[in-house]
Amino acid sequence: MDLSTIYCPDFGCPKYGQPGLGQHITLYGYDNGRHKLKCAVCDRYFSERVGTAYFGLRENERLFTIAMTALAEGNSLRGTGRIVSVDKDTVCQWLSRASDHCARVSGYLLKNLSLQECQLDELWSFVHKKEKNLTPLEQILTEYGDAWVWVCFEPNWKIIPAFVVGKRIQENANLLIAKTAGVSDGRKPLFTSDDLPYYATALLAQYGVLETVVRRPGQRGKLRKPRLLPPPDLLYAIVVKRREKGHVVEVSQRIVFGSEEEILARLKASSVSQQINTSYVERDNLTLRQGSKRLTRKTLGFSKELPWLEKQLWLAIAYYHLVLPHDGLKLPIYPEIPTKGGSGSPKRWQIRTPAMAAGVTDHVWTMEELLSYRVPPKLSA
Repeated sequence: MDLSTIYCPDFGCPKYGQPGLGQHITLYGYDNGRHKLKCAVCDRYFSERVGTAYFGLRENERLFTIAMTALAEGNSLRGTGRIVSVDKDTVCQWLSRASDHCARVSGYLLKNLSLQECQLDELWSFVHKKEKNLTPLEQILTEYGDAWVWVCFEPNWKIIPAFVVGKRIQENANLLIAKTAGVSDGRKPLFTSDDLPYYATALLAQYGVLETVVRRPGQRGKLRKPRLLPPPDLLYAIVVKRREKGHVVEVSQRIVFGSEEEILARLKASSVSQQINTSYVERDNLTLRQGSKRLTRKTLGFSKELPWLEKQLWLAIAYYHLVLPHDGLKLPIYPEIPTKGGSGSPKRWQIRTPAMAAGVTDHVWTMEELLSYRVPPKLSA
């Protein structure tokens, strides 16, 4: 476990949250095979697990890591419990611990991203039971029934800057765009989606410029209300699919915001998209379904409560970003690296994860590294 980022966890300590191994933090023996540390400023003793998903874990760390890897690879809670020989409820507790940690790690690493293109889409799932099977009383509980995973996908890096779990309503579309803007560096990417009208409204709510209405001298009547107008650099196009008997028979594109010349220029400069499309986010939807048993269409592993669906997604997406190499992101190595003996095939490709493609990290992580990564605490100014 990397100790270079270890910090004093005492909030009242003047050195709280500041790494300082070998300075104000010193090694002070072992406790159950783990390093014990001491802060020389506040004289507090603490474990090397501070700030990681392993902190406070009573069970074996190796089993915990294996279980979280199994969940991130698409196994169910009960199946994972059988793999590591623990109870299902224990796996639930582990999932909650790991997902909270992965949410903090993702929030810390995924920021100031120079997003070039964002494809928007929604995945259907359900919680407790399908919408058509809900009783009138269960319909009052809005968490039950259809649940949608709203996804923003950057196809150049194969990264998911933001996602939202909830109903297919305008508020969740607004939240998805707001989260996307929150992790970007301020520049507006090219947005594409299907013809769901919620996205245009959400983009205007986030990026729109309020039109000021000035009454001219002598003008009479009711003053027109101000409205949001798209700024010139907001580019948004949609893919319209016409279906007959459940089959797509025609696909067309339409520009909603921005000029056709600017959108075509952005597509020409793209390393992946050559036309207006949503194919990359739709392919990523399959990856999400493969990495989460709760999103499988016909399964007994569906979510019984809405928060657990989001917990599973935080774990699966962090694993996808940092641990799982993506074949579409590999780069050729020149010159090729020969094997040690010289008789085998040389290494020709550098494997990369979406986080590496986005410049967030420089290597492929292990699951243990993900679960033991320490996010610096927020320090007051």
